[in-house]
Amino acid sequence: MRILLIGAGGVGDAIAKIAARRDFFELIVVSDYDESRARRTVDWIAAKHGDAVAARFATAQVDASDPEVVASVAREHRATHVVNAVEPKFVPSIFRGALAAGADYLDMAMSLSEPHPTEPYAEPGVKLGDDQFAQADDWEKAGRLALVGMGVEPGLSDVFARYAADH
Repeated sequence: MRILLIGAGGVGDAIAKIAARRDFFELIVVSDYDESRARRTVDWIAAKHGDAVAARFATAQVDASDPEVVASVAREHRATHVVNAVEPKFVPSIFRGALAAGADYLDMAMSLSEPHPTEPYAEPGVKLGDDQFAQADDWEKAGRLALVGMGVEPGLSDVFARYAADH
């Protein structure tokens, strides 16, 4: 498994540091618009766990607002998975970039909701996640998996996982 982790802020940094204690992956590319943030995370991993563990990490600069850049960075590192750990406004571009690169996808948030264009107080508009769910056929046809909203409300993902395990 080769993972492109987009975002080296609080969530991305924590994901990388926890992953450093695991061996399920071949490579994690920690990326951010400011590559020095990604480098700081990988340097911490090297100091804490040694060079052998840090060798399974790389850094990259990525503009998460551009799906073509996301796809290019994913292809360059032969990413099999893209993990989106940035703010939700970048979900659409990272989602499209991951699919274009032929990688599976996981995010913490979903595509944002939008109010109804003419009746925002009386009618529902685009609901949270609707834009991503509308693309499910594209992901299925490509033979790829997209797990969205895995970080919604702390603990909610655990509730869903438990429910799935029980049923």
